[in-house]
Amino acid sequence: MARREHGGDPRAALAQVEPGGRAHDDVLDLSTGINPVSYRFRPLSGSVWAALPAQGQMEGLLSAARVYYGLPDETGIAAAPGSQALIQLLPRIMGLSRARILGPTYNEHGHVWASQVDDVAEVDQLPDALPDGALVIVNPNNPDGRRTGIRQLEAAAASQTEAGGWLVVDEAFVDVEPDLSAVSLCPRFNVIVLKSFGKFFGLAGLRLGFAVASRSMCADIEAALGPWAISGPALSIGTEALANRPWQTSNRQRLAEDCGKLDHLLTERGLHVVGGTSLFRLVEAERAQDIYRSLLSAGIYVRKFAAHPRWLRFGVPDSAGLAQLRSAFGKISAR
Repeated sequence: MARREHGGDPRAALAQVEPGGRAHDDVLDLSTGINPVSYRFRPLSGSVWAALPAQGQMEGLLSAARVYYGLPDETGIAAAPGSQALIQLLPRIMGLSRARILGPTYNEHGHVWASQVDDVAEVDQLPDALPDGALVIVNPNNPDGRRTGIRQLEAAAASQTEAGGWLVVDEAFVDVEPDLSAVSLCPRFNVIVLKSFGKFFGLAGLRLGFAVASRSMCADIEAALGPWAISGPALSIGTEALANRPWQTSNRQRLAEDCGKLDHLLTERGLHVVGGTSLFRLVEAERAQDIYRSLLSAGIYVRKFAAHPRWLRFGVPDSAGLAQLRSAFGKISAR
């Protein structure tokens, strides 16, 4: 399995190339796939911070999520403090004996399953059914944006269910392409779909995510998480944002436009865009490691990969970030 590398910590990354260098706020962080234009929520009342989260607030959040994700009544949904919490939880509560992860992908899946199950492997194509096992697919994939179509997912779900196994689909980046979602499979098959709130809505610090699955599986997840797992502010902000369709529509359009502008700049600089979504782009370059260090020294933090030294992943910046990236590229040679 790949080493556990993550973005999102500019200060630590900068310290590797410039000990005692610039402050965190001076670095443009393009190392994650988080929307740079965060959802602007209404001011929260003092009671949201002071009181324990109420059951009515949770019901409101889950109702808004049901509409946003297009879930039928027979499908279960459980909220968690981020999809990472669900990734950590599933191997412990599912009681399976093996796992296969379609990779290369987000490395926490392999790490967490390997910490709980002996028979774990990363595979580069969909395997045969895994009796008493989990097949994990990130869709669209991180970091290369690989898409697994709904027909492939349905076939995998059917074979997993028949064999007594499960299909786990991590849809952390599917909000920009909601038609890719596998939630329609949950009522019929052993399927768990993981949803991230923070990436598309640009509020990763809020720590909110969802599991969509059978009602019994979601009940097991809720029991494992325990009471008050979701903060009052997360319940309030999540409910508001999930119901704001105009914001969602306009941001999908803006992200697609900004993605096109980023692709143009990267191609102009001689970098080969090999995949991604409208939240991040993966490029391949002969001198990727040199480019990474040069950009970091110029105050721009992108994602590198030890297992794939020719790869760099760029989060899609807003207009100000794109101008900063263009300026930094003007000072270095990316060819």
